Amino acid sequence: MIMKKKILLFIASALIFSSCDDLFEPAPENQQGTEQMYDDPEYARGILHNVYSQIPGYYDNSEYATDDAVTNQMTNTFLQMATGAWTNSSYNPLSQWTNSYNAIQYINLFLENVGEVNWSDDEEMNSLFARRMKGEAYGLRGMFYYYLMRAHAGYGENGELLGVPVITEYQTSQSDFNLPRASFQTCIDQIYADLAQAETLLPLEYEDVSTVPVDFQALTEDASKYNNVMGAKARQLFNGLIAKAFRARTALLAASPLYQDASNNATWADAANAAADVLDYKGGKLADNGIEYYSPAIVNTVENGINPDEILWREGRTSGDNTQESQNFPPSLYGTGYMNPSQNLVDAFPMANGYPINDGNSKYNVGAPYEGRDPRLSKYIFYNGSTISEKETTINIVSSSKDGINVTENSSTRTGYYMKKRLRMDVNCDPAATSKQPHYNPRVRFTEMFLTYAEAANEAWGPKEKNGRNYSAYDVIKAIRKRAGVGGTNDPYLEECAASQEKMRELIRNERRLELCFEGFRFWDVRRWKLDLNEPIYGMEWNGNSYQRITVEERSYEDYMYYCPIPNSEVLKYSNLVQNKGWK
Repeated sequence: MIMKKKILLFIASALIFSSCDDLFEPAPENQQGTEQMYDDPEYARGILHNVYSQIPGYYDNSEYATDDAVTNQMTNTFLQMATGAWTNSSYNPLSQWTNSYNAIQYINLFLENVGEVNWSDDEEMNSLFARRMKGEAYGLRGMFYYYLMRAHAGYGENGELLGVPVITEYQTSQSDFNLPRASFQTCIDQIYADLAQAETLLPLEYEDVSTVPVDFQALTEDASKYNNVMGAKARQLFNGLIAKAFRARTALLAASPLYQDASNNATWADAANAAADVLDYKGGKLADNGIEYYSPAIVNTVENGINPDEILWREGRTSGDNTQESQNFPPSLYGTGYMNPSQNLVDAFPMANGYPINDGNSKYNVGAPYEGRDPRLSKYIFYNGSTISEKETTINIVSSSKDGINVTENSSTRTGYYMKKRLRMDVNCDPAATSKQPHYNPRVRFTEMFLTYAEAANEAWGPKEKNGRNYSAYDVIKAIRKRAGVGGTNDPYLEECAASQEKMRELIRNERRLELCFEGFRFWDVRRWKLDLNEPIYGMEWNGNSYQRITVEERSYEDYMYYCPIPNSEVLKYSNLVQNKGWK
């Protein structure tokens, strides 16, 4: 019965938000469902559980629409987007409008009723539960508004820098749905306010304690009660550290070149300080094994909700699957090779000595293009001659091999490369001997926060200035490259870049590209930096004697596509909703 009512409430919420008020009148049993929250805490928790299920996936494969990759699935919506079919009414897989507003509708319902819920017959635990659940709700709302802003903020047809409608009350059939988009600044302020509430109400992390933290002693001094609500049982729920991370994400987005406007008061210093707060929590130390956070050695030890050193927030670990591998392994490993890294991305990996391959000091050899390269290249990408020690095999991407370019439709690479990152080499996709292994998907990595700090600190203060923090942009990039095995003892190319804010900017952007490749960042980074959207996608073909650079796919973006559209169906329904400029 409880599950039935949860489903009814979900349907009611979705219809209320997406329909005109004269098309929907909630039935009496749905009204009763809200009141049931008060004496049924599991039902109330179910509302937030539904919200968690709507968090956007980390591995969205949006790289297919960037200069980092293409796909061999020719009907893929990202491919269609990138090659000219992107409109405000179709082929828009990155839209967050419906998903995020549905989640926000849930959250607003929850916040309006959370104070009436009887979470526990114990008064102290009841207060603790109310505080935690309220903190989660505020944090999640701030997070969903971040995703809305990233996907839909932009200059409206009226020339103003706009965000999205800000809705902080539960909408009923009597609500006014014809809401205008709030200013960009108003939306950023709303996100900060929600995240600040989460930080105030929640612990930084959910761990068992022997003494109740000072901030919670007004509610209880009993550690067992605190641990029952705020302890290890609650790991992977929204916490104060996650709120800090989303503040850093939001501040970086707001300070980026794409949103520079007199009406936007965001600064790079804001973003640097927000990210530094997260780095301080880690003592400014990168996780030594963060480069391969998806490896068996790390995944197999993740249990009881505990995070690896590299992971700030993640989804739960699966008991065993091979979905990523079957989709992305080369055909010789019984995969269908969906993600085909570009030569553009491969060229971005420097030599192991730290110099870009087009630098005269790099010692790059066009006849042996993969020798002496950044070690991350062999960890993240299968190229011709890649060896897999776990399988005692070599990947040969030649026309005579099933792994060759365009050998088999919908399975073979189009670029001469296959993605290796995210995949476990101990998975076997052979139908005759299939094996599956546990996986987990990140939601926030600490390396992302380090890169956010480096970018913002360099823009705010320059390569080596700390401005009262514990590290500079230079310090962070030096640590990232050292961990990767790039630059040798002295990293002369880094030292060269450290003398110029512009050169350091390019280096930081490149390190971000490499460290976060295939994790859903490139689509947004290219836009917020206002880089060329139409760089052709190249590949590399081995003819048995030499490597030949080939053109694989042309991009077809218009200038207005730096900003994503408001769904056309919403603009047609609501006269006060202004579309982003250029989208007709």
